[in-house]
Amino acid sequence: MTAQSRRVPQWFALTRALFESAKFSRALSLCIVGSAFLTTAIRDVIGWPGVLGVLGALVVLAAGSFAAHWRVVEWQGLLPISLIVFMAWCAVSIVWSTYQWATLAAVLYQWVFAFFAIYLALVRDAIQIVRVVGDVLRVLLAASLALEVFSGLLIDAPIKFLGIAGNLAQGGPISGLFGSRNQLGLVALIAAVTFVVEWRTRSVTTAMALFSVVLAVLCLAFTSSPVIAIVLVIVLIATAVLFGVRHIRNERWKFSVQVAFAALALALAVLAFIFRAPIIELLHGRDVLNVRYDVWIQMWHLIPVQPLLGWGWIGFWRGTLPPYSLINVLTGAPHANGLNAFLDVWLQVGLVGFLLFLLLLGLAMGRSWLLGSNKRSVIYAWPPLILIALLCTSMAESTILTESGWMLLVICTVKASQGMSWRQALPAAPANTDGRL
Repeated sequence: MTAQSRRVPQWFALTRALFESAKFSRALSLCIVGSAFLTTAIRDVIGWPGVLGVLGALVVLAAGSFAAHWRVVEWQGLLPISLIVFMAWCAVSIVWSTYQWATLAAVLYQWVFAFFAIYLALVRDAIQIVRVVGDVLRVLLAASLALEVFSGLLIDAPIKFLGIAGNLAQGGPISGLFGSRNQLGLVALIAAVTFVVEWRTRSVTTAMALFSVVLAVLCLAFTSSPVIAIVLVIVLIATAVLFGVRHIRNERWKFSVQVAFAALALALAVLAFIFRAPIIELLHGRDVLNVRYDVWIQMWHLIPVQPLLGWGWIGFWRGTLPPYSLINVLTGAPHANGLNAFLDVWLQVGLVGFLLFLLLLGLAMGRSWLLGSNKRSVIYAWPPLILIALLCTSMAESTILTESGWMLLVICTVKASQGMSWRQALPAAPANTDGRL
């Protein structure tokens, strides 16, 4: 074969150069993160076909960029087995699912966001991921607040196709572009953590960081969400403890403080459960709890019907399919999820899936916390704080199971595995010295 025949076509070289470029990777990352957080708004405007079209185009572009960066990615110990096993169990549930086509669609949808997360975690480094999330959430929170001002103050009318009720003049609650006040509150909390980490790593100017934090705080305040208020307190306490532990130089003292904090957190959780009634009354959350309690009771009654394997993975509930149609009828309202990620997983993929999910969360949280408390760079504090926000919200929402919540969980899981995988102790593959693939 001559050198001329082996020459790469110009169009292929140009395409490869495009996919390998840092600017393309950043632009694609912004589109992926933006689309993941905006799926509710996209669905409201152009429906499920529009969502699938956007995600399909991003999958193609991400696959091309992934292929271009394939040889520079170090795979050993990168993809956590706990994540692979949980996703595999969800996929295998197609076999016994009572709604197999819906389970197949839900599994593919889960894989799409997992693929996006893996792409971001492997192709972008930690500070680049934080910058991308920060840039996207700055724009989305500003747009949400602007739309709420337009709806609630300027025209004094709801924007129905976006689910904006126009309640800003009454002090809230507001939902912005995210469909519900709890979802906006969670996004604002994640944004606040991200903005502070950006500031501490000097990724943005102090003025931009201050503007961003004020924006996130305003959104948090106007959501008037008792769920997010509790999560905010927990995240603030965890942040104080994490940064306190990071400044302890004596390893023995650091370990003792970590154990003491874990015991204190467990004790506070028990006390919060015992005194849940006055806490709920203090936060004016009785109506919120009643709605969730009705759903949880119906789920708890249905879990024993398929206790070990579950009914089949579904992600978003389909109101026309049992048992979700039955729950909606008995509670008198339509629900898109179980309003509790743990019960939701147990209902869908059984006790086995529930235990695998706990293993996934436990390893991700443990690894992230240890990295955040032991590594010098403040960037390592981002994954554990994001995971704490997601996990605490999971007690009252199922956000962590789908779309942006699932994507953030996978990103944090993969990044934690990069730093603390047992497979890193295995011998590395021999280097390729003869130039052959």
